[in-house]
Amino acid sequence: MGKLIAVVGPSVVGKTTLVKVLSRTDLFAVAYEEHTERPFQALFAGGSSSSGGRDKGYGFANQMDYLLLRAEQEKELRASSLIGLTDGGLDLDYHGFARLFHARGLLTDAEFDLCHRFYTLTRQLFPLPELIIRLTASEGIIRQRLAARQRINIATAKDTMLFNSFLEQWLGRFQTTGY
Repeated sequence: MGKLIAVVGPSVVGKTTLVKVLSRTDLFAVAYEEHTERPFQALFAGGSSSSGGRDKGYGFANQMDYLLLRAEQEKELRASSLIGLTDGGLDLDYHGFARLFHARGLLTDAEFDLCHRFYTLTRQLFPLPELIIRLTASEGIIRQRLAARQRINIATAKDTMLFNSFLEQWLGRFQTTGY
């Protein structure tokens, strides 16, 4: 099974940019988030203003679609003879986005439990990435970049602190377990 590097952090912090720059070396097999190809992304983002602009009816489908995509990508990357490199990945989509959407009420407890079960099973089948690179930026920079971004954004600048706290909880486990 091949090695995997995951670049993690909040939206617009530069994960995809870093992966694209590193991929130019031809040393890596790469996988990207694929926003435009995700069938539920626009539906989830297109909710009413009373729901914060999110259609909760598509939250679970959107999140499971991303978790499945990331598991499929990881399987493919680990089968490559090159080192796998991903912008985000399965762990970020679960520990960052699924937890964030659950905390914001965009995933019910039962829906989040299914995401958790899928993630746990997948992590039993595949090892964690061999290297996790965490990128950070100030909330002000995140806000500026989100405002300038020309694509769907489910997470907002207001989510940055909560999102980062979920990442810190997840990454903090490695410091105490010796990973």
